[in-house]
Amino acid sequence: MKIRIAKFIADAGIASRRKAEELIAHGAVAINGAVATTPVLFVEDSDIITINGKKIEKRTDTKLYAFHKPINTMTTTADPRGRKTIYDILPAEYKNLKYVGRLDYKTTGLLLMTNDGLLARKLTQPASNIPRTYIADVNGNNMSKLDKARSGVTIDGIKYRPMKIEVMPTKKLRITVTEGKKNEIRIVLKHCGLPVKTLHRTSFGPISLKNLPVGKIIQIEQKTIDELTKNLL
Repeated sequence: MKIRIAKFIADAGIASRRKAEELIAHGAVAINGAVATTPVLFVEDSDIITINGKKIEKRTDTKLYAFHKPINTMTTTADPRGRKTIYDILPAEYKNLKYVGRLDYKTTGLLLMTNDGLLARKLTQPASNIPRTYIADVNGNNMSKLDKARSGVTIDGIKYRPMKIEVMPTKKLRITVTEGKKNEIRIVLKHCGLPVKTLHRTSFGPISLKNLPVGKIIQIEQKTIDELTKNLL
């Protein structure tokens, strides 16, 4: 079956359709050795598609994994400051996986990994509304200030959606968010006068960390992937 070249690139998880069209416009894409001059070109599985000379493969079956991210690791392929990354922890056979969103250097817990770049982008779009739950240990005892976070706040011109927050018997907070802005929990809780000491993600949609050991990774079964992705656009 033939599909448009931009869709082929997007389906391979390389870039969005819009970005693929930009790559084509800049002469970076070739089909069977000939530079593609327009996104209105159709390709099939037997065609050889390259971007800047590098062959891209049609996406294989989607696989999703749960990884227990340790503290003091960067969610990136390489850190200019030389800090340890998740790829320094992952076994060799998983080093080609893409991370789904990011957990910051000090945040621990559930990080999803996938072989599907398009899925990774969809899961992290604010429109996905997928709940992520964290356990936060905070400095301070005035929990009444949490009403600000529960209602949604604007900080430095950035709007943060309402958070679901439960004060646990240990005085730690169980927090559920659906947007995934960078460092949103740390920023919002500091604004509420309750700066975060430790932050640990326990779930992403229907996927829970459970008792997965730190630094370990396991594959997610297909029915759970289907449940996670059923409402994605």
